[in-house]
Amino acid sequence: MTVLRQSTGHAVSDTVDTLILDLLAWMGPDPRPYAEVLEAWRTSCPRLPVWEDANDRGFIVRHRAAGRGVLVSVSAAGAEYLRKHRRPSPR
Repeated sequence: MTVLRQSTGHAVSDTVDTLILDLLAWMGPDPRPYAEVLEAWRTSCPRLPVWEDANDRGFIVRHRAAGRGVLVSVSAAGAEYLRKHRRPSPR
């Protein structure tokens, strides 16, 4: 298992933080194919670097699975971040 780039941490807008939480929740507890996640979440907009920031923070791990190719999943750090910061859905 490889933790994708982890930075020293930098200020990120509330919008990106909220979208990172959405990404982590969307990915869920089970690994997903890398291509599927990248297609859904990668952006070329420099103001919304959701995928890149989640990787930089160490919230996503990449690994290979026999017969399934490259998979990505939420890291322990990502799961903890989601647990601490996700607001419950209004009912």
